[in-house]
Amino acid sequence: MKQHNFSAGPSILSTYTIKHTAEGILDLDQSGLSIMEISHRSKEFMAIMDETQQLFKDLLDIPSGYSVLLLQGGASLQFCMVPYNLLKSKAAYLDTGSWANKAVKEAMLFGEVEVVASSKDSTYSYIPRGYTLPSDADYFHITTNNTIYGTEIKEDMDVPMPLVADMSSDIFSRPLDVSKYALIYGGAQKNLAPAGVTFVIIRDDILGKADRAIPTMLDYRTHIDKGSMFNTPPCVAIYAAMHTLRWYRDQGGVAAMHKLNLEKAGILYDEIDRNRLFTSNIGEVNDRSIMNVTFVMKEEYKEKESDFLEFATARGMSGLKGHRSVGGFRASIYNAMPLSSVQALIDAMKAYEQKV
Repeated sequence: MKQHNFSAGPSILSTYTIKHTAEGILDLDQSGLSIMEISHRSKEFMAIMDETQQLFKDLLDIPSGYSVLLLQGGASLQFCMVPYNLLKSKAAYLDTGSWANKAVKEAMLFGEVEVVASSKDSTYSYIPRGYTLPSDADYFHITTNNTIYGTEIKEDMDVPMPLVADMSSDIFSRPLDVSKYALIYGGAQKNLAPAGVTFVIIRDDILGKADRAIPTMLDYRTHIDKGSMFNTPPCVAIYAAMHTLRWYRDQGGVAAMHKLNLEKAGILYDEIDRNRLFTSNIGEVNDRSIMNVTFVMKEEYKEKESDFLEFATARGMSGLKGHRSVGGFRASIYNAMPLSSVQALIDAMKAYEQKV
C-alpha cells in the first residue's frame, strides 16, 4: 500500500530527491566513490556546495550583500548563535509557539529580551497583532510557521530594526522579499533535505557589532569567510538539498510551489470546515498554516479520535497524529506532498463521516 507521509519532520521528500541521493550514495556521478566517502575538499563536493548555495540565491532571488551558509546543529543551535552574534543590549521576540519560546529562552542568556506579544494564553492558536516594537531593540525575531500548533505568518514584515526569522518549516513554500530580513535560518528536515544541515541566509553588514568574544565555531563570520567549509560539512544532507532545489527549479520555482501549497491547504481546510466530525484548531482563517494543518474532533465526537486515527492509518495515512501538547491530528503538507495524498486524506475523512 502507498503510504501518505504526513509526518511533521523528518518529513516527506520528493521522489526526485530520494532517487538521486540514493544514486549518489552508491556512486557519485560514476566516480566510483560514494557521496558519503568523498573528501569535502574535492572538486566534486566543492561543485555540489557551490551549486546548492547558488540555487538558494536563484530560487529566493537573494540580493547581493547576503551570504548563504550551510551549517550543522539544527535551528536549535541558531537559537543561540543569533543572540551570540547580534544581541548587544536588547532583543525583541514574538512568541507564537514552542520553538519561538525556546528561542526566547536561549536569547535571555545573552542580554535583555522583550517578548512583544504572545499567544501562549490561547494555546498558540493565533498570530498576535497590534504590538509595539521597542525602538532600542538590536533585532526582532519571529518564527514564521509553527509546526506544532498550525499557525503561520504569511507576509514579509516591515520593521525598523533587523528582522530575524526561523523558517525551518515553510522556507521555499512561498515567494519571499529577502531584502526585508537581516537573517533567515532553519533546519532542513521539512522542505529541504534529511536532518543534518542547517541553512542560514544572512546580510553580511549586520555582523561584527556585538562587543562579546564569540567562539570561532559560533561566529557567522567564520563560516562566511570559509564558504561553509570551516569544518567538515554534512555532505550527504547538502547533496540531498541540492537535488531538492533542482526539483523546485524544474517544477517552476517557489511561485509554482506556493500555488500548489495553497491548493492543497485550501481543499483540506474546506473539508475540515465542512465535515460534521472535525474542527480546526485555528479559528482565524488568515492565521492557518499552509504547511501544518492541525484539527481535532468536535467535542461531541471527541472519543472517536483514536478510532479515526486507526481508520486513516489502515488507509495508508502515516504521521497524522497531533503533537502531544495539542492532541487531535496534524497533516503536514510540505512542498513535496503531492495533491493526491491530500485528496486521499480528504477521502478518508469523508468515508469516516459516513461510517459514524
